[in-house]
This record gives sequence, C-alpha cells and structure tokens, in this order.
Amino acid sequence: MPVTHASHSGAERRPHQLRQAQKHLRTVDPVIGGLIERRPDYDPHAWLNDLPQMTLFGSLLFQVTGQQLSVAATRRTIDRLTSLFEGHLPSPVELLSVEPDDLRGAGLSWRKVNTLRDLAERFSDGRLDEDRLSNLPDDDFITELTEVPGIGPWTAQGALLVALRREDVVLPGDLALRKAIRRAYRLDHLPTQDEVLEIAEKWRPYRSLATSYLFSAEFEPEDGPRPPG
Repeated sequence: MPVTHASHSGAERRPHQLRQAQKHLRTVDPVIGGLIERRPDYDPHAWLNDLPQMTLFGSLLFQVTGQQLSVAATRRTIDRLTSLFEGHLPSPVELLSVEPDDLRGAGLSWRKVNTLRDLAERFSDGRLDEDRLSNLPDDDFITELTEVPGIGPWTAQGALLVALRREDVVLPGDLALRKAIRRAYRLDHLPTQDEVLEIAEKWRPYRSLATSYLFSAEFEPEDGPRPPG
C-alpha cells in the first residue's frame, strides 16, 4: 500500500502546536474561533486520515478524478478505478499499463484520462520527481504541476493539503469549501474564488487548519468527525 508524504510537513501537530494555531485563528477570525469552540474534541486531521493512503501521484489522481464532481461521485469513480488495480490507487507505471478505454469505463472523462496518462508518463520518465516536488515551496510546487495540461491550481493545492499535509493551504476553487464559507459567514451569495482568498488571508499561516474546521462545520455532526461527503 502506498504511503502519504505527511512527514514532509508539520501538519501532524503536537498538541501545543495545535493549540497555538487554534489560538491564532480564534484571535484573527471570530467565525473560525466559534467553530473551534463548538468542537473542542475535533481532530482536524480525521477526514484526511480516513482517505486512502496515497503517494503524491495518487493524490493528484484523486484530485483530477474529483474535478467538477461532488464528493460522493468522486468516491464512486475512485472505487471503480481502484477495482482495476486490486483495490488500490495505481502507481504511474500501473496506470499506464491499462488501456485508456478501461479508465474511461471506470467513469473518467476522456479529458481526465488524457491528463492522468500525461501525468503518469511525466512521473515515469522523471520529468516529474516525487521527492523533489515534495520538498518544493508551495508556490513552486503549484507552478511546476500546473504546466501539465488539465492540472490547475485547485488540483495542485489539493495535493499539497492531502498528500503533503502542508499547513497553509486553502482551496478557493473547491465548491464544498465555498458553500461552507457561505454558511459559516452567513453570506447571501456563494463566494467567488477571490472572495475566498480575501477571507482566508487573515488565517495565515494556518489556512489548512481553518479549512478543516470549515469542512467539519459543513459536513459533520458536532458530536463526531467524519470525512467530507
């Protein structure tokens, strides 16, 4: 089973580091502070830990699959996709070993099939190197990955959050997060990506933690965590 690259970041926080981050968020944003206060036992990494273990390539596959899909639809497609590979997310070499028609049959659009095959080829031939990418600063990571057709900033940001567990990531293009912000901040409209970034600016350097609390408020009962969806 592939493993995540959580060790590349400090997102698996010690308790005192988590308290420090929570204190900062309570100070700079009363809305996030309220979410924190109402969830004193919430594990902000529970939904991440519930995802399949995945390499950086696996996380990008997960993010590409989920483009323009609901969480539930993404999970159904991932289930069909992993059934082609004995129940796990494929490595780049494994993905290239199956026919494109089989990937299409698992529910991927042809655009996504082409993106994933291009991505797998780049990882396989060394144009993209997982260890090197995992150690790049966030902005450089996003710049390099978005050179791949079909990989946009939202996809790269999702990989930073899910695979690398980076601490200061926000997903302005994520529809679920935009809905969570609309609800939490009692907006009369769905915020644009620019509005999400403006709201999130005050959360630095803990935007990932604030994002996790917003997901919790949108998708979880307050008496126990489960992953979004």
